[in-house]
Amino acid sequence: MKHLVWLLLIPLWVGSLQASAQATNASTNAAEHQQNDAQRLLILGDSLSAGYGIDPQQGWVTLLQNAWQDKNIQVINGAISGDTTAGGVSRLPALLQTHNPTHVLIELGGNDGLQGYPINEMRENLKLMIELVREHGAKPILQKMRIPTNYGKRYTQMFTDSYIGLATEHKVPLVPFFLDDIALDASLMQADGIHPKAQAQPQIMQFMRLQLENILIPAH
Repeated sequence: MKHLVWLLLIPLWVGSLQASAQATNASTNAAEHQQNDAQRLLILGDSLSAGYGIDPQQGWVTLLQNAWQDKNIQVINGAISGDTTAGGVSRLPALLQTHNPTHVLIELGGNDGLQGYPINEMRENLKLMIELVREHGAKPILQKMRIPTNYGKRYTQMFTDSYIGLATEHKVPLVPFFLDDIALDASLMQADGIHPKAQAQPQIMQFMRLQLENILIPAH
């Protein structure tokens, strides 16, 4: 009789295990699906995004990640102070492989301009980064940059026009320079006149949040 009871219980026990396994698999698949659906924005930038001169936790990139906690958007800060477009080309493949972003904001070129690098080389590097991002299956976003007129108006104009030309030629979203208004307020800038203070970071974040949400979360 005891053997009969065990024989009757075995199918129930096996069925319970199968149901449990199916529930676990469903939960895992749902989690993986949610992760796959998440947008991952890589910021490939320089000191303006790395938080130079301030606590990085106060920087606009970290503030943006915090603001997007309910948006299913992950922000990866791949910015390094002092980086140039050549450095970006060198670093980008490994960043793409490691983080597998869905979008990449290319915020580079400022240091090229400040050091008077040839505009054609800078432009070619930006083009290479756009191509690398697309080859990986991600979408590039170009950040417009500005520099002082240290090398004359012609150089400065060529620098600015490079971003507009690349965005038009390669059909890449172009985000306006996020310091256009802030740089006019000396109280928001560090002593070097190039890098924004911590007090300016929330304003930058709000500006970039609006610009990037229009790209990452288009209206239906």
